[in-house]
Amino acid sequence: MITEIEITPEILAQHNLTEEEYLRIVQVLGRQPNLTELGIFSVMWSEHCSYKSSKVHLKRLPTGGARVLQGPGENAGIIDIGDGYAIAFKIESHNHPSFIEPFQGAATGVGGILRDIFTMGARPLAAMNSLRFGPLENSQTAIALAFQLLVER
Repeated sequence: MITEIEITPEILAQHNLTEEEYLRIVQVLGRQPNLTELGIFSVMWSEHCSYKSSKVHLKRLPTGGARVLQGPGENAGIIDIGDGYAIAFKIESHNHPSFIEPFQGAATGVGGILRDIFTMGARPLAAMNSLRFGPLENSQTAIALAFQLLVER
C-alpha cells in the first residue's frame, strides 16, 4: 500500500520546484501530485530537460529566416546552404549531468548531439568540444582543466 505524504516547501526545494511550479502541477493534474508524480515533473522541468534557467536567454537568439529549413526543437536545426545542400547543427549544454559527472555527462551530451543529427537524416562531418569548466581563477576550474589536458595527451 502506498501512503501519500504532504508536499511541503522542503520537499519542493528538494525537487528544485518553486511554489508557482507546484501550483501549475496541481492545475495540470487537477489534484495534488503524489511523490512519484512530483519527481517526474521535477525531472521534466529541470534545467537539463527544459532549459529552465537558460530558456529566457535562448529565446533572444534568431530562429527563423529564408534559409532556415528546421528551426529549434527536439532535434537538430537545418539550414539551406545552397545548391541543393543543407547543413544540420546541434548544441547541447548538458550542464547538470556534466556537473554531477563531468566526463560521462559530457560524453552523453555528445551522444545526444550525434543522435539528433542522425535523426534529421544527416551524417556528422565534425564535432566540436567546447567544454568549459568555468573561470580559470577558480582553483577547482584549474584542476579540472589540467586533468582534461592530461587526458587528451
